[in-house]
Amino acid sequence: MKDSANIGKFRDPATTAKGEARATVALSDPQTLWFNTGTLCNITCANCYIESSPTNDALVYITPEEVTDYLDQLDARNWGVTEIGFTGGEPFMNPGILAMLRASLDRGYKVLVLTNAMRPMMRPRVRAGLKALQADHGARLTLRVSLDHHHPGNHDAERGAGTFATTVTGMRWLRDAGITMAVAGRTLWHESDAEARAGYATLFAREGFAIDAYDPGTTVLFPEMDESVEVPEITTACWGILGKRPDSVMCASSRMVVKRRGAARPAVLACTLLPYDPQFELGETLAQAERPVALNHPHCAKFCVLGGASCSA
Repeated sequence: MKDSANIGKFRDPATTAKGEARATVALSDPQTLWFNTGTLCNITCANCYIESSPTNDALVYITPEEVTDYLDQLDARNWGVTEIGFTGGEPFMNPGILAMLRASLDRGYKVLVLTNAMRPMMRPRVRAGLKALQADHGARLTLRVSLDHHHPGNHDAERGAGTFATTVTGMRWLRDAGITMAVAGRTLWHESDAEARAGYATLFAREGFAIDAYDPGTTVLFPEMDESVEVPEITTACWGILGKRPDSVMCASSRMVVKRRGAARPAVLACTLLPYDPQFELGETLAQAERPVALNHPHCAKFCVLGGASCSA
C-alpha cells in the first residue's frame, strides 16, 4: 500500500505526513450492514479490488447461522439499519446464500446482492430460490449486476471472453422473473459520465431492462481503485475546505462482516473496500465496531471523500 507515489503518507492513524490531525469518521447513521460471503468467484477479473478468483479463499464462506447472529446484534444495538448487502467473491457460490437472503428479508430489511449473474446464479436451485424470494418480498430484493461496460469488448477485456453475453443472459432471466436489478460499471474508458450513461441507457432499452441508467444509485459507475496513484491525505480541516460532511462518507453509514480463513469467528470491518488492511478491522461484534474510523488509506481519500462513491444503494 505504501507505494512511492504516496511515500510517507498514510502511516499514522492520528496524524498526516505533514503533522496535521487526520480526519476521522464516526458511525453516525448506520444504514447498511454488508456481509462478504467469501472471496471465491467463478471468474478472475483483470482488476479486482478484493482479488476474487476460483482459488482465493482468503475470506471463507460465511454461514447462515453467523449472519443470523449479526442480525440479532442489529436488533440489540438498535442501529437503525434498513439494508443488508451481500458481496463477494460471487455470493451465489456460497451454498448458504439463499438462507441468508431469506433471513434478512424475513426481518423486513431491504437486501442488495452484488453478482456477476453468471453460472452460479443460474443454477436451477438458485433460480428457484430467487423466484420464491421475489414472490414473498418483491422489490425489497435487488440484484446489482456487475456489467463493467455497455460495450461487450470492454467488459470482456476485464472479465474474460464471452462474459458479457453470459451476464446479459442472466440479466434477461432476472428481467423475466420480475426481480429488481441494478448495474455496477467502471469508469476505465476515457468517456464522460454522460457518455457512459447514454451507452447503458441504449443497452437497457434494447434489452427491456427496467434500470435507470441516469440514476447514480441504480447504475453505479465506480472509479478504479489504484493504490499507486498519488492522493492527498484528508485532515480535519478538509471538511470545511471541500464543503463535505463526515456523515457523507461511507464508513459513517455502513460496516462489513467477513470470515477470514482460519479464524474462529467473523470480524467486522470499517469498509467494504479494505478487506485486507488490519487497521480497518474493528472487532468481532457490532458493539466493538461502533468506534470512529481514521481515514488512513488512499482509498479513503480518492474513492470516498474526493470521489463521493458508495457501495450502497
